[in-house]
Amino acid sequence: MNIRQLEYFLAIVDQGGFNRAASTLYVSQPALSQTVQSLERDLGSALFHRIGRRAVLTEAGEALIEPARAAVRSLETARASVAAVHELREGRLDVAAMPSQAVEPLTSMIRAFSSRWPGVAVVIKAAFTPQDVIDMVRTGAVELGLLAASGPLPDKEVTSHLVGEQRFVLVVPQDPDGPFAGRRSVDCGELDGQQLIVGQRGTGMRAYVDGLLDRGITFGIAAETEHRVAILPLVLAGVGLAVVTESWRAMAERAGAQVLDIEPKSTLSIGLVSRRTGLSPAAQAFMSTVLPEETD
Repeated sequence: MNIRQLEYFLAIVDQGGFNRAASTLYVSQPALSQTVQSLERDLGSALFHRIGRRAVLTEAGEALIEPARAAVRSLETARASVAAVHELREGRLDVAAMPSQAVEPLTSMIRAFSSRWPGVAVVIKAAFTPQDVIDMVRTGAVELGLLAASGPLPDKEVTSHLVGEQRFVLVVPQDPDGPFAGRRSVDCGELDGQQLIVGQRGTGMRAYVDGLLDRGITFGIAAETEHRVAILPLVLAGVGLAVVTESWRAMAERAGAQVLDIEPKSTLSIGLVSRRTGLSPAAQAFMSTVLPEETD
């Protein structure tokens, strides 16, 4: 078994099949298939069921994913450690982020990091719930993650650092005849009877909206979307109103929407999470840049 075999195996898992993986790796499909077959012989077990053009993981394949990621990550850490001797002039850092936190504070974090280490590329991976972020960090798919939590930050499987809070705000279209025209804030009770655009369950934003129902505030759901980027266009089109975090404020106002603070104030805790050990020099440099008080 060698690292190249594991990298090819993970490419098939991540890309969803042999064709896409071969294209991503810039190798021919026969060469990719031969490498996987060699790995399967080494392990003494099939890793994929070949069903037509599809490749479905076997139980052995499922079991290999996490140790394979750990092995590949260890090699990348070794390579990055060598690059660190050259002051991180090159390298890569994988970061998972939930959609709202990818807008902010991740943008500001990357700007600060890239100004000091311009040779290190930051690769942002999409995660939609706090558990998605935790799983990606825990399994080694990424080194760092940015998440939002309505309660305490997670501390069992990862190390968490509080980087701030974000309050909930209401995004409405600019309408001089609308119910909230000229307002800067709105009481959550005034959402009663409104049509809302909501995100998927498992997110802090959705938990806040669902919590309104528990308080006797009823509303209609105009649209439910997993694509967070669709929320603002739907609001501007007049489909409904949206409860989001204040990280969207500047973008929404530039697009022509009205953003109101929701009272009473309710916030999410924003956490930067990492593995407990074995961080690459790039990950350590990122954390020392965005968490100077904790890492000095």
